[in-house]
Amino acid sequence: MTAPFALVGRVAVVTGGYGVLGGAIAAGLARAGAAVAILGRRREAAEAKAAAIRREGGDASVLIADVLDEGQLEGARDRLLEARGRVDILVNAAGGNVARARSDNRPAFDVPLDALDEVLRLNLHGTLIPSFLFGAVMGRQASGSIVNISSMAARRALSGVLGYSIAKAGIDTFTQWLAAELARRYGDKVRVNAVAPGFFVTEQNRSVLVNPDGSYTQRARAIIAHTPMGRLGTPDEIVGAVQWLCSDAASFVTGVVLPVDGGFSVSSGV
Repeated sequence: MTAPFALVGRVAVVTGGYGVLGGAIAAGLARAGAAVAILGRRREAAEAKAAAIRREGGDASVLIADVLDEGQLEGARDRLLEARGRVDILVNAAGGNVARARSDNRPAFDVPLDALDEVLRLNLHGTLIPSFLFGAVMGRQASGSIVNISSMAARRALSGVLGYSIAKAGIDTFTQWLAAELARRYGDKVRVNAVAPGFFVTEQNRSVLVNPDGSYTQRARAIIAHTPMGRLGTPDEIVGAVQWLCSDAASFVTGVVLPVDGGFSVSSGV
């Protein structure tokens, strides 16, 4: 009964795989049997995460590359193919908001355009470029699964995060477009999906959601008030959805953006 969810023998790449959500996903895929390559710019953080996965009995390696640098990504891809021979899974977990692009305490008109451009590139281009480079390998194999990370900000107007919202809305459209393109061109075993996390405390948003004394901020309390489950998510709660989308259990699922949000996206707040 559990075999369709297993990932034994598969090779997975997780961009940003040392972050809070990316790290949980990387560890979860390894527990399901995948050989996980953690891709990112920060060698020390990537090595630490890979070592932690190996201590738990998982298979983990490191690929140092910037998701916005095509040349670096090509080199990382080629090193992985030389070592493993294939790529079965890509999870695009690199991303996050940029502090200079926030407009919490000022009009959006006052946000520097270069800050908006930075957050757009980090989230949208930082998903598109790896998807093209690793997706081309999956096309040649005629098999593979790409999972992108969307956001509640793509579905609802959330104050302060204009650039991030635009980028994540772009990821939703990109997910649907690439799913149709790859299935038509390479067959039914090449799939592209996304998960849309609700609200989790991460490195980038900790100061927005949690006060220095550990209590929730006003923004976090407002989020929880509009979340039917009445709490924030924990990183491990994203793992099952990603594993499902990567596995044979989701073999007829492509082009979906799956909320993992405690009901936030379906609640009116009333």
